Amino acid sequence: MEQTVAELSESSSLRGLFHKHNDGEPLPSGAVLSEIVDLCRAIIFPGFYGNSTLNSQTLRYHIGMNVERLYTLLWQQIQAGLCFCRKDDDCNDELSTVNSQLSTSKAQEMAECFIAKLPQLRSILATDVEAAYNGDPAAESYGEIISCYPVIKAITNYRIAHELLVLGVPLIPRIITEMAHSETGIDIHPAATIGSHFTIDHGTGVVIGATCIIGNNVKLYQGVTLGAKSFPLDEKGNPIKGVPRHPILEDDVIVYSNATILGRITLARGTVVGGNLWVTESTQPGEQLVQAKKRKSHVVRPEDWGGL
Repeated sequence: MEQTVAELSESSSLRGLFHKHNDGEPLPSGAVLSEIVDLCRAIIFPGFYGNSTLNSQTLRYHIGMNVERLYTLLWQQIQAGLCFCRKDDDCNDELSTVNSQLSTSKAQEMAECFIAKLPQLRSILATDVEAAYNGDPAAESYGEIISCYPVIKAITNYRIAHELLVLGVPLIPRIITEMAHSETGIDIHPAATIGSHFTIDHGTGVVIGATCIIGNNVKLYQGVTLGAKSFPLDEKGNPIKGVPRHPILEDDVIVYSNATILGRITLARGTVVGGNLWVTESTQPGEQLVQAKKRKSHVVRPEDWGGL
């Protein structure tokens, strides 16, 4: 056992798998980030998430309490993210204290900016609820959409994470979208750009890459992949980061189930992509891509069997 511990503790074998902590600088907490998401959902959709005794007389009070709690948890988690991504792991105690103070101030400022965006987040999520309701004849109310449909949970996490990413918050946005991925089976990278009235019917297995740009009134079905066709490599053969490599979907595009859209191509406004298609070229406005009709199969008669 001693030999095993020695081998597991050998720093040269870890190759980036070990994170050195400075005192008072923990990693962001998955449990706390889950509470942050719950608070955001309760603030954006009061009564559907959070306190079940909410009414019109207590609405302002409960939202105020939730916003205050959200601010405290969020800036602390942002600070943990900032400390995690710092490059001064070997700094001395005095410099570590100064950096901690700076990161506290920056984290609080970021949290305040995010909270100021909550009304805007609610407005755009309301369009997503509307799109899901109008796009599904089985839906009987907005309340059913908010309470039951996985797309609302996934897109809420995405829109929270995207705003944090825009503010420059490290690590945490990706954790938040991966929470939704685990919860719903919908994988949306926080760096993707998605317009209003966005919906995903059923949702399971949808993948939306980091450099995707999606316009307004876009609808996807289950199993759709908006991915990259290839990765440009540097002189050492490693993928070059930050290169636009995922599709652009303009307004009013519909992509049916299990279609795969790859590369930095553009599905022009009003394009409809049929199910199970593989698309690697841009389309014209209003174009409809469907599978070619199957050839009529040859009917084998008993006399064709050689008398068997």
